[in-house]
Amino acid sequence: VQLQASGGGLVQAGGCLRLSCVASGRTFNSMGWFRQAPGKEREFVAAISLSGASTYYADSVKGRFTISRDNAKNTVYLQMNSLKPEDTAVYYCASLTGWGTKLAPSGSWGQGTLVTVSS
Repeated sequence: VQLQASGGGLVQAGGCLRLSCVASGRTFNSMGWFRQAPGKEREFVAAISLSGASTYYADSVKGRFTISRDNAKNTVYLQMNSLKPEDTAVYYCASLTGWGTKLAPSGSWGQGTLVTVSS
């Protein structure tokens, strides 16, 4: 299954964006979003279970970002509100194994989408 993220762009601090990740086929796993800022390692952002009933967030985005999915469309979303300059990064989606502190990306990384938040 190939993953394609989209929806990034340039936004002012305090603004919002909605990212989408479309899978080329059905996904039977939990799904997640990760991000990589310039000069930094890739980090976890948010995860959602297969059914969508459970979600998990990094502390840095909790209360500002919301992950959701539409299995009929093979799509995972990330609604990002109250954006901060430190949210600037390339955002990637991934299939996951495990959950919570033990979750990890599985499979190959798809093309990410750049989010730039200006101050």
